Amino acid sequence: MKNVKVALILLWGTIFVMSGCASDGEFTAVERVCRGDVDKAGAMRAAEEVLGEMQFRIEKSDEESGYIRSRPLIGGQFFELWRSDNVGGFNWSEANLHSIRRVVEVEVREQGGQSCVVCSANVQRLVLPEREVDSSAKAYAMFSDSGRRMQRLEISPEQRGGMAWMDLGRDRQLETLILERIEKLRTK
Repeated sequence: MKNVKVALILLWGTIFVMSGCASDGEFTAVERVCRGDVDKAGAMRAAEEVLGEMQFRIEKSDEESGYIRSRPLIGGQFFELWRSDNVGGFNWSEANLHSIRRVVEVEVREQGGQSCVVCSANVQRLVLPEREVDSSAKAYAMFSDSGRRMQRLEISPEQRGGMAWMDLGRDRQLETLILERIEKLRTK
């Protein structure tokens, strides 16, 4: 019994720290990366490679306009140790507590003889409408028809119609990580 209590205390402590109640430390956002020794096509290839390594699938890539857009990527869970799309404690806990997804857009522009890369990572959270509770005995079924022993998400047609992805804004930490990886790849 004592081991169970210790395990629960450690679990709650980890959740508390990772949920953003603790500081992620000093963070300086990188707005753009510019280099004179790489052309636009090389910067585009580097950006596509970095996004691919981070599990983002490319939805659109137009080398002429210098634009890349990824498909929505559902946030990595705590057991997916190979994923790197959750940057920082807050983003890690957000992805583990909610259904979130991210879409990354990269633009490569040539300015003054340099190739400049700008990244935008937009975050969205799934909003699922609640069901009306008829009685206190059915309170556990607010979101689905799950039983007390087995929890499963079964969405009614009314709920499915009310589902939506709510925009949460930009993920500056992920943008910075992507730009830093592009910069490292381009310097090789």
